[in-house]
Amino acid sequence: MLQADPVLAQAGAESGWFNADRTQALVLGIILTGAILLYVVLASAGRPLFIRKIAGLETVEEAVGRATEMGKPILYVPGLNDMDEVQTIASMNLLGHLATIIAGYDSRLHVPVRKSLVMSVARETVQQSYLTAGRPDAYQEDDIHYVSDAQFAYAAAVDGIIVREKPAACFYLGGFYAESLILAETGNSIGAIQIAGTARPPQLPFFVAACDYTLIGEELFAASAYLSKEPRMLGSLKGQDAGKGIAIVFILAGSALATLESITGSETVREVSEIVLWLFR
Repeated sequence: MLQADPVLAQAGAESGWFNADRTQALVLGIILTGAILLYVVLASAGRPLFIRKIAGLETVEEAVGRATEMGKPILYVPGLNDMDEVQTIASMNLLGHLATIIAGYDSRLHVPVRKSLVMSVARETVQQSYLTAGRPDAYQEDDIHYVSDAQFAYAAAVDGIIVREKPAACFYLGGFYAESLILAETGNSIGAIQIAGTARPPQLPFFVAACDYTLIGEELFAASAYLSKEPRMLGSLKGQDAGKGIAIVFILAGSALATLESITGSETVREVSEIVLWLFR
């Protein structure tokens, strides 16, 4: 029979299941989880939670209504990334909410995609939205189609769609790269209402310059909770914001205590400062 190595056995017994050097990660995790659960409970109980107004999301229904009045389609570009990118996942959530509104207005939605998996998810999402809106007959699978994996071939194809179909509203929500200005400028040239959003900082200036409304960074990820008003999503959003607020308070407190310690040399201040800074090591 094989004999266990006594040295390894002793080392395993001593190490145990808990790494004491990472206790601060546990403390921060408990604080953040507690904040999220608290706000989820409050939201589920019907307590109104303040969410800052996001202008781009407030005008979504207006843009769809304008397209309906003009008898023109709505273009939705979910970015260039695949489904392993969090921005694309957020974009699919937004597409679902938008499709529900479009189904209610009996407008046409056009979604050209760059990745085949994104196409499959988008089709399923839009179909479910049309079913939810009670308009399954209005769903057109061919309006959600694959174009090309090549970045600028995709951009050129979308530009062609914009020029030919002249959509009344264009949505660019997801991960974008150098093609962002090409798409936004083309949409701007036909006078479409344009709402863009991305978490890629280098592309934000182009969207801000060429689009009517731009979701900046985390606004893209918060959009689904903002539009759905679903209690768990709202509670999670507020809880994460509370966690960020707590982190800011601790960082400012640690900085102030460290400065005070260097000025006064107080041992008490030093000990308190070390406790605060310990959380972020």
